[in-house]
Amino acid sequence: MMDVKTIQVLFDYNRWANDRVLDAVAKLTPEQFTKDLENSFRSVRGTLVHTLSAEWIWLERWHGTSPRSMLSPEELSDVAAIRQRWAKVESQRAELIHSLTDERLASVISYVNVRGQTFAYALWQMMVHVVNHSTYHRGQITTLIRQVGAKPVSTDLLLYYDAK
Repeated sequence: MMDVKTIQVLFDYNRWANDRVLDAVAKLTPEQFTKDLENSFRSVRGTLVHTLSAEWIWLERWHGTSPRSMLSPEELSDVAAIRQRWAKVESQRAELIHSLTDERLASVISYVNVRGQTFAYALWQMMVHVVNHSTYHRGQITTLIRQVGAKPVSTDLLLYYDAK
């Protein structure tokens, strides 16, 4: 079981880390940003959009809807567009997180994934999964940034604690 305060800290860290990564990728050229690096989601842009999509789709599930598709990298062509869409997700998620109770965190939520499969988990489990998933893909972005010859930033949790 997870408590509300810990969830709030984890999502504050997640926002902080996402902002740092967005600042780092904003320094890339358009060619570096979209270069096919033969990664899971092809490019820095593709990996960012996948991470944003996952954060959005989970938020929608917590609100009781099950989107049937992820966001498209082609629709979010640059860092500014990604940052703008992420700000909306962050704002909506902050509203939800600030209204949480420990009882709500323990509640089980059922959803249908993009392949049509039904799953159910406690809200706190889903929330921890989202932060973990985003952390994983920020690590991939670090590698991709290095592959295009640019400098990544650290998003270690302990650096977040030091910054607070």
